[in-house]
Amino acid sequence: MKSLPILLRNPKILLIGGGTVSFQKATVLHNNNIDFEIISEDYIAEFDSLHVKKSIQKFELSYTYGFGFVIDATGNNNVAELLLKNKKFLLNVVDKPELCDFYFSSLLNYGKLKIAISSDGSSPTATQVVREEIKKIIPKDIDDFCQIQAKQRAIGIIDKIKAKKECKKYFKSVYLIGCGLGDAELLTIKAYKTMQIVDIALYDHLITDEILELLPLHVKKIFVGKKKGAHSKTQEEINKLILSYAKEGLKVARLKSGDPYIFGRGAEEARELIEAGYRVEVINGLSSSIAGVAMAGIPVTARDYATNFSVVSAHLKGSLINLDWIHLLEIKNHTTVVLMGLSLCKHIQEEALKIGVCKDTEVAIISNASRVNQKVKITTLESLHVDSLDMLSPAVLVFGKVVNLAKILG
Repeated sequence: MKSLPILLRNPKILLIGGGTVSFQKATVLHNNNIDFEIISEDYIAEFDSLHVKKSIQKFELSYTYGFGFVIDATGNNNVAELLLKNKKFLLNVVDKPELCDFYFSSLLNYGKLKIAISSDGSSPTATQVVREEIKKIIPKDIDDFCQIQAKQRAIGIIDKIKAKKECKKYFKSVYLIGCGLGDAELLTIKAYKTMQIVDIALYDHLITDEILELLPLHVKKIFVGKKKGAHSKTQEEINKLILSYAKEGLKVARLKSGDPYIFGRGAEEARELIEAGYRVEVINGLSSSIAGVAMAGIPVTARDYATNFSVVSAHLKGSLINLDWIHLLEIKNHTTVVLMGLSLCKHIQEEALKIGVCKDTEVAIISNASRVNQKVKITTLESLHVDSLDMLSPAVLVFGKVVNLAKILG
């Protein structure tokens, strides 16, 4: 079957039938502001909610005069035969594509933007599935853009390049993807699926080759890693780079270790993009503050060991040391997880002992959690600095009695 999807302006349509099938067609026409008339001897109760012209009478062929399109939703073969023999109009016999001059596409309506999906009558199921998948992509407020463009076009303002850029802003174009601890199997399903649809990926130095290999071959990979004493790019440069690719209309993935919003710069990246008019989606990842600790067999809370926990960073902006949290180590039945603290163990130890924290306080150092070179060392505050010297970054420090469970659960 050869077909050509077209748009009809002000079509004059007659719908025959007053049953369930007819009501479905009437609803589609009504929701798209199409003027039409219905004829049937009787109607199901649902028609009472549709304010359209309804004639209550037996169908006669003469009633089709003046209509350019007729929809037979009666399911009556006699009616179909009568219409086929005498038609001076385009005919649709519902559920009988071989008798149709035209048929309905599965339709998405976003105001001025309408999307029709058709399988040439071969599979209504396929059109429904595709329709639902497209709905996931199209922003609900896309009609706002179309309305603006209609007004500009009406007064002669047509700028295709600018319009294209503005339209792309309505779609999610940047994804801040939390890649967790490094083990690719710990990625969320959503993170993996999103990585398959992007054009470019900017990744941190803690993103493993195992995760990068999940990106399709066509995806351009750009290293923007930052680590102590070695920044390939400043945060400002990274923000500008993401924005420049978004302006090109590319789908950009920002691959970040752990979770984008836990002691990362994800919020800064998202804010700059949103203020520039771009849509950002944050895809959460497993944070080493919980999952990394669990990899060592240490639950951050456990009955009789810890009733609450804190997550802190030992580093501040500009490589400043943060020790304002040290007092947490004095709280009974409390777990304190310290990120980015391995190189500062001497300072942490000295400050904790200075304020009177017990030198026998249990501490775990977990290096490269979830990776093949994961290493765990259980020690005490008194020995923390010495025992930290042969551990590698990235590492997590855990203070509290829950550390003892590593001997059982690890």
